[in-house]
Amino acid sequence: MKMVAPWTRFYSNSCCLCCHVRTGTILLGVWYLIINAVVLLILLSALADPDQYHFSSSELGGDFEFMDDANMYIAIAISLLMILICAMATYGAYKQRAAWIIPFFCYQIFDFALNTLVAITVCLLIFPTEMMSCQ
Repeated sequence: MKMVAPWTRFYSNSCCLCCHVRTGTILLGVWYLIINAVVLLILLSALADPDQYHFSSSELGGDFEFMDDANMYIAIAISLLMILICAMATYGAYKQRAAWIIPFFCYQIFDFALNTLVAITVCLLIFPTEMMSCQ
């Protein structure tokens, strides 16, 4: 019988879907690469043919133009940056270089914090006002 230290008994090097952390990081990086590439293609097609994705002010429910060229270029720059960050994470996991994964990890923390703030805001500000109006 092999003696195992008590602290190593609960140690696991696997993440979701029961795969190794390295494999999970590569899969997650590739998944984000695909999603951001699709977003980039949609943005570039909208920039090439603006009439295809143009909505009238009555369809938007207001009299504002929210997706002008400046906002489109900012969205394209963010999408390119996300592709770069995801490619760095995938490369870092593949070559086992932890420093390349840090920008993706920082993005994940920022995304989690932002989503938490949105969820708290929705729960505290929007739901109570809707519940009061339903009575």
